[in-house]
Amino acid sequence: MSTKKQKAELLGAMDVLEKEKGIKKDVIINALTDALANAYQKNYDDNNANVEVKIDENTGDFKVFATKKVVDEVTNPIEQISLRDAMHVSHGYEIGDDFKEEVTPKDFGRIAAQTAKNVVLQQLREEERRIVYEKYNRLKDDLVDGEVAREDNRYIYINLNGGVEAAMNKHDQMPNEHYRTHDHVQVYVTRVLKDTKGPQVFVSRTAPDLLKRLFEKEVPEISQGIVEIKGIVREAGDRAKVAVFSRDSNVDPVGTCVGPRGSRVQTIVNQLGGENIDIVKYEEEPEDFIRNALNPAEVKAVIFDANNGEVEANQSNDDDENEPRVHRGCTVVVPDDQLSLAIGKRGQNVRLAAQLTGYKIDIKPLSEADDDSFDSDDVEEDED
Repeated sequence: MSTKKQKAELLGAMDVLEKEKGIKKDVIINALTDALANAYQKNYDDNNANVEVKIDENTGDFKVFATKKVVDEVTNPIEQISLRDAMHVSHGYEIGDDFKEEVTPKDFGRIAAQTAKNVVLQQLREEERRIVYEKYNRLKDDLVDGEVAREDNRYIYINLNGGVEAAMNKHDQMPNEHYRTHDHVQVYVTRVLKDTKGPQVFVSRTAPDLLKRLFEKEVPEISQGIVEIKGIVREAGDRAKVAVFSRDSNVDPVGTCVGPRGSRVQTIVNQLGGENIDIVKYEEEPEDFIRNALNPAEVKAVIFDANNGEVEANQSNDDDENEPRVHRGCTVVVPDDQLSLAIGKRGQNVRLAAQLTGYKIDIKPLSEADDDSFDSDDVEEDED
């Protein structure tokens, strides 16, 4: 470097970065030697010699060396040196060795000082970006708090802690919510990408797992592993169905999630702008699960298709993989006065129930059901 002060500043900066930011000194030195070699070739080396820079970690002194290959007969003076000339420096050289010749320019100190400053600042920026990336990458698939910052044609941008701006796409925005600048929102981190300008964080308000995280926060039995969420389907902002299961026979999973006088689920409903949430009990038996999933409608019978569970070849031209698929379907019989309730507004109830259970569900009123299509035992008796 050009002065002792500049050398001391460089060494001090490397010590600070190592202690406070966790950036190893050898990382900075490797980056600095590469940068100085490039600076030398750009400003001094018209012949594009193979050069490298050595830095003394204790003093901050540096030297620039041009490397040549020791050969018997020189055909390229820029890259080669004869064995005879090399042995004038040291008798230890042999054919094929690397010969290093110091070529440090006398006025290289000013360029070296500026290069060192730029490298240190660059390493600091990269480390800060790495720390932020790792922080939010750990928060992937989790809830974070944020504040609405701005909006354009593609995204709503939300400021998260740590000065990171997250992006929320149109399809990740709740249709029943209006986002205004400075609004505080809870969002679900869906993706974290590395970028030269810093990490890119993408968040959502419509992801089904956002609802899962809200239940985990509100219902201690879920975070304790007593109650398990088996499935969630949503039409965000309108309605959701959540299938829950209890590992303890003494714990009612539905009642636990609903809470005293509905307090737990109502808290979540309020956080989602009034989205209706049906909590249903998960059952291993498909018939029982389908009955529960169609709640609040009463189900008289569930008749599974004859080819239920059979694997058929997928003949779709759109499916390049041409993988086999399982066709599962059933017909659900409901009382006539329950038909509209079972189907739901715009087919929403049966559509969500089908997504939750994995069965294609056809709803029929009892008056239109074929008596031969199901046994009398399939139909639940009305309670007196």
